[in-house]
Amino acid sequence: MSRLIRFDPFRELDALQRQLLGDDWMTPIRGVAFPTTDVYTNDDKELVVEAHLPNYNNDDVDVHVDDGALVIQAEKHEREEDKKRKYVVRESSSSFYRRIQLPDRADAEHVDAHLEDGVLKVVVPLMALPEPKKIMITSKTKTDKE
Repeated sequence: MSRLIRFDPFRELDALQRQLLGDDWMTPIRGVAFPTTDVYTNDDKELVVEAHLPNYNNDDVDVHVDDGALVIQAEKHEREEDKKRKYVVRESSSSFYRRIQLPDRADAEHVDAHLEDGVLKVVVPLMALPEPKKIMITSKTKTDKE
């Protein structure tokens, strides 16, 4: 099942600008922290993806397999209102997106994902490689050649 996702190229650019420069382009650069993603295998039996997503909850994160790729999306919206003045004081959003092509032998039906202490860990089991088939080598005898 494919899901259509509305793509807004300026949203990511705007989020990056706010991360780098603050809400206003005149604001001095603050500490920049980009989420990291680690991809590795364990004993050639499973593919592990660890995405560092501090301050995200399970409801903020979506993990799915689409057309042979693991897709991780996270989006968080925060909103604080001043009830006395009836206007939004602060509104922010942050998002994360990674698409990782899975190997052909990935078992997409048994993917496991959990979020703990700001780290999303996705484990994709890998099907065992078939054992090489031994081919017997025989010799032709002189009578076989005639």
